[in-house]
Amino acid sequence: MRNLSWFNKAMFFFNIVLAVLTFVAYVLPFLAPKLFPILSVLTLILPLFLIMNGLFFVYWGIQFKKQLFLSGLVLLMGITFINKFYKFSATNIPRVESDFVVMSYNVRLFNLFKWLNDDQVPNEILTFINEQNPDILCIQEYSSSAKIDLKIYPYEYVFMQGDKIKTGQAIFSKYPIINNGNIIFPNSNNNAIFADIKKGKDIIRVYNMHLQSIKISPDVNEISENIDGINQEKSQMVIKRISKAFKKQQQQAEIIMNHKNKCEYPIIICGDMNNSAFSYVYRSIKGSLKDSFEEAGDGFGPTYSFKYYPARIDYIFVDPSMKVKSYESFPEFINSDHFPIIARLSME
Repeated sequence: MRNLSWFNKAMFFFNIVLAVLTFVAYVLPFLAPKLFPILSVLTLILPLFLIMNGLFFVYWGIQFKKQLFLSGLVLLMGITFINKFYKFSATNIPRVESDFVVMSYNVRLFNLFKWLNDDQVPNEILTFINEQNPDILCIQEYSSSAKIDLKIYPYEYVFMQGDKIKTGQAIFSKYPIINNGNIIFPNSNNNAIFADIKKGKDIIRVYNMHLQSIKISPDVNEISENIDGINQEKSQMVIKRISKAFKKQQQQAEIIMNHKNKCEYPIIICGDMNNSAFSYVYRSIKGSLKDSFEEAGDGFGPTYSFKYYPARIDYIFVDPSMKVKSYESFPEFINSDHFPIIARLSME
């Protein structure tokens, strides 16, 4: 510190603060949100912490300063988190006949309330599904009002709730569904469903979930600015809302965990988690399952239209007995606030 200029001393002070916050964020996925609901908000901006630590590492490295070891250590300890945020190379194993494709897509009620000024959204979504031709299709925020014809799927399970506007989750399959059911979350309009699907000699349980929304604007500035306290009143309101949603998500994740632990079949969990891959909820639901993006994705793999920020809050988790042979998200397909994701799988 003695050999640092006053500017570098200030920079190193901010570097230390950033390192502490990053270490706290590393620990939070192992702590239930109900214990530290406000701190859990840090998991949403952990990728920004990683990027800033990387910039500090470069900053000190250019000057050949030993202070680079602090950010270097932070990045080294967070290497598994980096892999959840960005993949440097994709996997695309050649297709064989026994492979099957799973798609997950939050369709936002097929644009029922005209969020997009395009009357063709339902037809465009249908065309996209037909082109991708997944064997199993999981849809969140499904609505029958669009009356789209998914006749390529002889089997389906749809569960919807609501008085005036009915919405829910749906599973469509080219393989027979031999059992199905729903999982109701207390004090919430969200839910999960499941279907036991017979593929050849195998039976696979597919869950389709939609967890509690944190209800924030799709703009990273709302989180970062309000957490930084630029608008104190709004900051408290946003953080309180996110904290409350995280506690509900924890309860919902535990319900899904208890349900899946009783299942004797290989499991696939699809859906909109409304939370990042750095959260307690993600770690709880994933458990020993494989994250398809981590296994075969590349780049940031964004699944939600979040301004300036590649948010990944939709997932396809698969049983350890399955191999993820390819994975893809479609951020260029703008017909919802979410992007469709697809994984090609095989039984090992």
